[in-house]
Amino acid sequence: MEENITFSEKIFNFEDRLVRFAGESIFFTRNLNKSFENEYYKNQLIRSSGSSSLNFGEAQGTISDKDFIFKLTLVVKELKESRNSLKILNYIKEGDENTRILLLKEVEELIAISSKMIINKK
Repeated sequence: MEENITFSEKIFNFEDRLVRFAGESIFFTRNLNKSFENEYYKNQLIRSSGSSSLNFGEAQGTISDKDFIFKLTLVVKELKESRNSLKILNYIKEGDENTRILLLKEVEELIAISSKMIINKK
């Protein structure tokens, strides 16, 4: 198994990384085998990855630090839900292995970044 899997382009803008994560999650789910359980986790992953990006967009429009922190906590919550769906799909070895590993690595980095943003605002 290759350990150094990366996206082809390095993105430094957090919002753009969230958008890419949501998009890559959609691409990943399009190739899952058709089954009841795969449909369930596919839908969960699409919703939670997209929601993390949308909540960050809302966070950027907040007026107070308190509102920003609240929206960022929702981003972290949705990213952790995405991570769980990916971990389950990884456990049952569904979907492309390299993509699963890449998405799991990316979601961990996104959780760390958004958590640090919350800490820095407090």
